Amino acid sequence: MAAMYLPGLRLSWHGLKPWCWSPCRSIQTLRVLSGDMGQLPAAVRDFVERSAHLCQPEGIHICDGTEAENTAILALLEKQGLIRKLPKYKNCWLTRTDPKDVARVESKTVIVTPLQRDAVPLLAGGVRGQLGNWMSPDEFQRAVDERFPGCMQGRIMYVLPFSMGPVGSPLARIGIQLTDSAYVVASMRIMTRLGTPVLQALGDGKFIKCLHSVGQPLTGHGQLRAINPENGFFGVAPGTSTTTNPNAMATIQSNTLFTNVAETSDGGVYWEGIDQPLPPGVTVTSWLGKPWKPGDKELCAHPNSRFCAPARQCPIMDPAWEAPEGVPIDAIIFGGRRPKGVPLVFEAFSWRHGVFIGSAMSSESTAAAEHKGKIIMHDPFAMRPFFGYNFGHYLKHWLSMEEHKGARLPRIFHVNWFLRDEAGRFLWPGFGENVRVLDWICRRLEGEDCAQETPIGLVPKEGALDLSGLRAIDTSQLFSIPKDFWEKEVCDIRSYLTEQVNQDLPTEVLAELEALEGRLQRM
Repeated sequence: MAAMYLPGLRLSWHGLKPWCWSPCRSIQTLRVLSGDMGQLPAAVRDFVERSAHLCQPEGIHICDGTEAENTAILALLEKQGLIRKLPKYKNCWLTRTDPKDVARVESKTVIVTPLQRDAVPLLAGGVRGQLGNWMSPDEFQRAVDERFPGCMQGRIMYVLPFSMGPVGSPLARIGIQLTDSAYVVASMRIMTRLGTPVLQALGDGKFIKCLHSVGQPLTGHGQLRAINPENGFFGVAPGTSTTTNPNAMATIQSNTLFTNVAETSDGGVYWEGIDQPLPPGVTVTSWLGKPWKPGDKELCAHPNSRFCAPARQCPIMDPAWEAPEGVPIDAIIFGGRRPKGVPLVFEAFSWRHGVFIGSAMSSESTAAAEHKGKIIMHDPFAMRPFFGYNFGHYLKHWLSMEEHKGARLPRIFHVNWFLRDEAGRFLWPGFGENVRVLDWICRRLEGEDCAQETPIGLVPKEGALDLSGLRAIDTSQLFSIPKDFWEKEVCDIRSYLTEQVNQDLPTEVLAELEALEGRLQRM
């Protein structure tokens, strides 16, 4: 950890390393997550803004010192695995740190003053001082400029107004501590008088400026983030109903453009699987402009008929979906339509293996494709029609994510809702029941031991997938890994990648293919 107490006071940093920084975000775009910057005294606000511009935090939290805030901070630390509750005592917690990080380090604690003698005694020649360390203001500023730029990227900057002594006492001293450590917030609440009353007592008075950082920026060497480039949903209409997708039906009730669906005489739309009875006297005109009634041989809507609706109208849209900085990615889920051979869900062994899974994807053609006959087509990353540059370079870009030191890469999964039995019936109910698979994925992200290894990846252990309330679910077929199917699949993947990507195929992808071949041989 690192701490800085500005002019004339003590400075302490431990293990804070130089960082390459470029100002990717201005203070105007920072989010204030809690509190009101406008209510801060002018000098405090200036200190916070200048420090935020230097350290580039993800957002700002102005601490109020309340019990509710403390409860939330402790819950966050517990969720992050940094503390755990001690049930034997009331509201007591245990945390473990690096063995070197249990006290201040004297050699790294300095006093900054213009004159050395104001900080430490002058020593006889060759004698090493034991009564403190001094640093000149210029040297101090160089150290700050080297260590602190961008150090809070990806973290929250907490603003801690604290009083050393009873709030309002003429003998007390007030400080403003800025930190990106929730652990420091919890500790300072115990060690000092902390919160809004301190700001009220400060007014426009003088305060001690304190800046602290754990010194490990998360954005860029940390978690990947993503934005949604689209502003709406372009969904397939047939099969969409209040039963299968109630949120989609709620979304399309206004501001929506429908294409190649049927039209009802009362001014509405209709399609196969809409699951709504026609009111008495209401007639239907098919997408071809012909009269249509239930039971007719021809479809009323094209199999690939669509609705185009604003995403903001979706009732379960995440509030952060428009955040300019994007949202954090914990998992990437690939999906393809495979009637056999590919299990309902499996997890990649590693990031590199996950990139290979994306490159090797195939899917049954749909009504959206120009190809007929529901053939199985290679569809890497489910993006084949949309690659805007050399696919080999695209693969290298994905693989390069591993090269970023300290990067916390998302876990990669593959899903297949379209498995069929010998009679052509779907083995999985799909639609809203898919949340059961998402539940298993979330439990994997939380570290639950609920997966077992197969040659192609990690599948749910027996009983790990919540199937309560479902009938006739044959998990032996849902998670079957037929050896003959996958041996043929490997041959197809090898032919496709070597022919289509050729010399631009990264060696890492080829190595993952060969590793899969080896696992299948040992099956």
